[in-house]
Amino acid sequence: MLQKGFASELERALGREHVVSDPAQLKVYDCDGLTGWRALPALVVLPGSTEDVQAVVRACHREGVPFVARGAGTGLSGGALPVADGVVISLTRMTQILEIDLAGRRVVVEPGVANLDVTRAVEAEGFFYAPDPSSQQVCTMGGNVAENSGGAHCLKHGFTVNHVTGLSVVLPDGELVELGGKSSESPGPDLLGVFVGSEGTLGIATRITLRIVRTPETVTTLLAGFHSTDAAGAAVSGIVAAGILPSAIEMMDRLTIEAAEAAVAPGYPEDASAVLIVELDGVAAQVVEDTIAVERICVREGAFELRVARDEVERDLLWKGRKSAFASMGRISTDYYVQDGVVPRTRLPAVLRRIAELEQQHGLRVGNVFHAGDGNLHPLVLYDGAAGEGERARELAEAILAACLDAGGSLTGEHGVGVDKACAMPQMFSERDLEVFGRLRGSFDPSGIANPGKVLPTPRLCGEVPGPYRAHPLERTGVAERL
Repeated sequence: MLQKGFASELERALGREHVVSDPAQLKVYDCDGLTGWRALPALVVLPGSTEDVQAVVRACHREGVPFVARGAGTGLSGGALPVADGVVISLTRMTQILEIDLAGRRVVVEPGVANLDVTRAVEAEGFFYAPDPSSQQVCTMGGNVAENSGGAHCLKHGFTVNHVTGLSVVLPDGELVELGGKSSESPGPDLLGVFVGSEGTLGIATRITLRIVRTPETVTTLLAGFHSTDAAGAAVSGIVAAGILPSAIEMMDRLTIEAAEAAVAPGYPEDASAVLIVELDGVAAQVVEDTIAVERICVREGAFELRVARDEVERDLLWKGRKSAFASMGRISTDYYVQDGVVPRTRLPAVLRRIAELEQQHGLRVGNVFHAGDGNLHPLVLYDGAAGEGERARELAEAILAACLDAGGSLTGEHGVGVDKACAMPQMFSERDLEVFGRLRGSFDPSGIANPGKVLPTPRLCGEVPGPYRAHPLERTGVAERL
């Protein structure tokens, strides 16, 4: 429980209207986009500046109160799951674009700025911000930094870590430090790279310097329909093997196509068991040459329909189906569980066949939609929670993740580990690896109060693993007990 007077101290620092303690209002913050995990915080605070964030974090550090930083809450791994009796630091008031430096190709923002708003701020001058998660209209840059978010166009342009050059960070004791800056390179250890993707466990970014890039001369978006996911996967491998680098290659299977058509009617081929959306950008002559080559490869691998968007309206419609894929699942299922794993591109067909086998074994449907160009799968396990299928859905999602690892892949491509995959970390990393991760985390946060219980597995709460017992941060804060 929080010490008496703790909330009053924060109210004096931030203003009473920026401290939430009413249980009904706290319910808004009890989960992120992974709604299967929920916890009610003791307080939610809404700082309006770096100094406000420092004041809150210093108070938490002094009293040993765990805190969780939160942006828009669109994350899908439980990374913003509160700690019961802890504090949620919501950064949604910090929405200023602080600086636009077109000559230096940099934009400086506060963490509550929405991803798409960065592009909107510079597009009239011929620039854009490349990482584009499907939730880019609402997801915030602070959350993107925490999760190292990706998106459809990261195949060519890279992830968040490739576009962040500087951060102002409030450490878990309240100290403010600067990592990087406007320069693309900084001397010494890459602490900036360490922080991006650390999921709020090392501190809170309050000022973010981003790299923007020039809008390409031309963009071509192509849709290809296939009679099987094997054929579509072979086309992806063929495109990459030919030395072509599209800005995006996205794949959707039959089930996902049906959901998208029901929701937003993008006009995908009716008989397709899989579609590819391939986008090429750059110098016009090169894009024309590459488009011809991509069409040839798709036809060779069995594409029965090819369609090139004639204008921006058609392009937006093709992308609308893909960007709406997750939300569209509500048209065909009461509940769904989003998984996020990575496989080598050459193993895509085999892993998709394995997912189909697991569907049959668990008696549940899976819709597949993913960034095919870099092998980042997003299987959507459909289930009915009211019918008691939630546990079976979780087991199927975990089996899919294991299949990704068996194929030489990774636990996550862009959604992060959070609380959802922490217990799966030993499947990918050795005990020594995890010990090093823990020591690094401890160097930033010796007290273990910054987003505890996320990313790293802890004995007794993730099952028995070798090694000495270490008290879980949730135990130290009185949330959980050792049995």
